[in-house]
Amino acid sequence: MSDHCPKCTTHLSKPWSFCPTCGTKIQPQVHSTPPESEQAPVKHAFSGLLFGLIVAPMCIIVGGMLCCTVLGAVLGIPVIIAGILAPLIGPMVGIGEPRGKCPWCGTELNDIVNSPAFACHSCQGKVLLQDSKFVKAV
Repeated sequence: MSDHCPKCTTHLSKPWSFCPTCGTKIQPQVHSTPPESEQAPVKHAFSGLLFGLIVAPMCIIVGGMLCCTVLGAVLGIPVIIAGILAPLIGPMVGIGEPRGKCPWCGTELNDIVNSPAFACHSCQGKVLLQDSKFVKAV
């Protein structure tokens, strides 16, 4: 609501419907808030899983071999733990996947697999992938 009457410019300290001085009807101001942008759905969320599944057995084997040496407790056990966690960490990191913002709406884009051109999940704007960067498609 405005702090002053539009006709007589009297200061209005409360939300009045009419000005107490001149009687002019006070129109309540409607604040238009833009709708919050919708989160783009995550596609190909398990793209890093393949990396994790390949690295996991290698880490477990190497960690087991290190445990047979003097360095076992220092290096072997952390490598085995890394091998166990690799399938979980791979998808979270999204290793090898291009990431960035939509050039049209600014929504975070990630995990686009083998697709040089696609539509943004949020605004449906056409986006190209050039040199690992997202650009507008004309």
